[in-house]
Amino acid sequence: MKKILILNGPNLNLLGTREPAQYGHTTLADVEAFCKAHGEKLGYAVECFQSNWEGALLDKIHEYGQLFKAGEVLGVVINPGALTHTSIALHDAIKGVDPMPVIECHISNVHAREAFRHHSWVSPAAAGIVIGFGVDGYLVAIDGLLRKFVHSAATKPA
Repeated sequence: MKKILILNGPNLNLLGTREPAQYGHTTLADVEAFCKAHGEKLGYAVECFQSNWEGALLDKIHEYGQLFKAGEVLGVVINPGALTHTSIALHDAIKGVDPMPVIECHISNVHAREAFRHHSWVSPAAAGIVIGFGVDGYLVAIDGLLRKFVHSAATKPA
């Protein structure tokens, strides 16, 4: 069974308690559970990983890039948190594992927030972006991976 990685960056371990008016009351454990259930329903194993350390996120992207080359992975859904706006290293890591698809996902609409959140270093390297659908955005991103990289490949003319 192919894998999908749900990768969460800094402070997402505080979901459910950090700024609930902005991010809601759903915890990261809740998000991980419904992503795993959704993936299983679709025939994919979902691994979830969160770190407040940029290097740990980079290592996980590199690891999954190798697994993708081996045919074991469909792709990655990443919510980089605040690293979205600061990390050229995440951009470079995602570019470095191309053609593995990486979908950028944000719980809030970053474009309706502070100006410093409007720029993403991750977006230019991402295969797609899901923004502002709350925690349901993770499911939208998983479905997007399947629609764009599985279903569309099956319907392309030879």
